[in-house]
Amino acid sequence: MTRFKLDRRSLGLAAAGAALLLCGPALAQDAENFPSGPIEVVIHTTFGGGTDITARMMSIRTRRELDNTDVVIVSKPGGGGAEAQNYVMSKPADGHTVLAVTQTHLYTIARGQSEMGIDDLVGVARAMDEPTFITVGANSQYETIDDLIEASKQQPLNWGISVIGSTEHIGLAQFAEAAGIEYKVVPFGSGGEMVQALLSGAIDAILPNVSEAASQIGDGSMRALLIMSRERLDDYPDVPTSFEKGWEARLSTTRGYVVRAGTPQPIIDKLSEAMVTAMNHEVFVNYLASAGLEPEGNVGGWEEWDQQLKEEYQSARETMEELGLLSQ
Repeated sequence: MTRFKLDRRSLGLAAAGAALLLCGPALAQDAENFPSGPIEVVIHTTFGGGTDITARMMSIRTRRELDNTDVVIVSKPGGGGAEAQNYVMSKPADGHTVLAVTQTHLYTIARGQSEMGIDDLVGVARAMDEPTFITVGANSQYETIDDLIEASKQQPLNWGISVIGSTEHIGLAQFAEAAGIEYKVVPFGSGGEMVQALLSGAIDAILPNVSEAASQIGDGSMRALLIMSRERLDDYPDVPTSFEKGWEARLSTTRGYVVRAGTPQPIIDKLSEAMVTAMNHEVFVNYLASAGLEPEGNVGGWEEWDQQLKEEYQSARETMEELGLLSQ
């Protein structure tokens, strides 16, 4: 007679398999009944800003895609996203509480300033991935990005940023490492003051988003030398990319939506499909177009967005550590 011996690991795997078989119908039922109430989209800013407006534009059609479910924008400002993160962590992982995230959230998580860790979230949908220019004033002596790089190898130039530890600060550090240059940062706190300093020649270069620089580039007061992305933009066909120049440094302002880890995958799938469909509708497409953007390359589903978030977090964390922005 043949004897079978099951060790604890085998028994554990068997139990897990049985649990999955039993949970399968339940998870499918959860997704079928989702949403069973209003969906909260939590923002970390006050009402009226870019994160709020983007969330509202997304919600217009998302509620229709989810059988006219109410989508409510909830503001929880404070702590660089910490208050919003803690609020989401206090809610069930059932898809009814969605966090609107930007890079700011990744920096707050990296610093350990909230209850949320990077593994506590799962990307649902990306709304916007707006690339960043490197620009100089119209009267700058630097006509091309090669001119700027060559000068930077002679002595560090002055680069304007909003604040220490901001997205453009971290992006500049990554670009400088890739291009092999030194730099000096000049924090302003105000975007308007920074642009005026650039146009007056007080600083050498800044890193504005496409929508932030569009009017000055259009009227000729600012010159775009580089776009920090993999591919050129249709509206700026003569501006080279960092990748084609051989510098694998990418910088963009991203906005998207996440839920708590542990949310059943069928619910994530359903929510992601609804948001992506909504953001490919002309209502949201026209909103993107007003910023000089298109859905292609901006709107993305949960797998693409979740991977991007995790990769950006790891890259930002490494740069922040090098800059001494993480507590020991």
